[in-house]
Amino acid sequence: LIPSHISLPAKLINGGIAGMVGVTCVFPIDLAKTRLQNQRSGQQLYKNMMDCLIKTVKSEGYFGMYRGAAVNLTLVTPEKAIKLAANDFFRHQLSRDGGKLTVIKEMLAGCCAGMCQVIITTPMEMLKIQLQDAGRLAAQQRMVPSVVTTLKMGGTSAVLSRSYNTNPAPQVMRVSATQITRELLRTKGVTGLYRGLGATLMRDIPFSVVYFPLFAHLHQLGQRSSEDPSVPFYWSFMSGCLAGSIAAVTVSPCDVVKTRLQSLKKGANEETYNGVVDCVRKILRKEGPGAFLKGASCRALVIAPLFGIAQVVYFVGVGEFLLGYTPYNIYSA
Repeated sequence: LIPSHISLPAKLINGGIAGMVGVTCVFPIDLAKTRLQNQRSGQQLYKNMMDCLIKTVKSEGYFGMYRGAAVNLTLVTPEKAIKLAANDFFRHQLSRDGGKLTVIKEMLAGCCAGMCQVIITTPMEMLKIQLQDAGRLAAQQRMVPSVVTTLKMGGTSAVLSRSYNTNPAPQVMRVSATQITRELLRTKGVTGLYRGLGATLMRDIPFSVVYFPLFAHLHQLGQRSSEDPSVPFYWSFMSGCLAGSIAAVTVSPCDVVKTRLQSLKKGANEETYNGVVDCVRKILRKEGPGAFLKGASCRALVIAPLFGIAQVVYFVGVGEFLLGYTPYNIYSA
């Protein structure tokens, strides 16, 4: 069930191509997911994914939907390569005795892959979230007067007392990944880029534990026969989509916690959190259990094609072909 050799350059090429194609296709949905997860009950700017995307285009233009995409496109190559190649490597190590991989061993390989990828994933998500959420914060600032009028809170509103609410919204939206990185490194050092590492591990390890074994078994169902273990590319795509969407929804609560923890700037009356446990407790108390599934459908729509495309590129062996190797299938006998 494991290839006889692992070509890291080929994995980097496969991961890069798959990641860039996938990110370009689904990034607007990912932006909607981040904004839906970050909005609090009672301060909802967006009703659902479509409403979020329509309002984003109206207020920020078409390219507003791709805010933060440059960070993803830059770091998705090593991130995808590490995730897929690490799973490949650990499956190989766990099956060296010649026996068939058990589900437990497959889950262990996925767990190790998830642990490896956070080296890239955490800073990538950290920067991406700030850029994606800037538009929501700016829109919320523009709506502050109407929100206060609607709530009829009386007296001096806590919303109006926030000093930055009088600043022009565009100032919030012009921030770049380079500026954020420089500021984090200056004020908090390298650890600033790894804020939310625990929550990222909580999300990515279970995701990989669910995704990789599920994908391997779904993919195996597409084999033409025991004599011919090859699988059509569309089956690889469908297997990646299905396994990815199931794993994404499974870990959605962890993704909500991670998004909240990694958001550096908060809107009016939005809570700050001191770690994973504090975040979970405050979300439960103020927004209820349903808040943990905010953006779950968006995340499934993002992850499904992303991993479907990744697996097609990986299985077709684009990287191997470009390097002059013979393409091979990872889980072929």
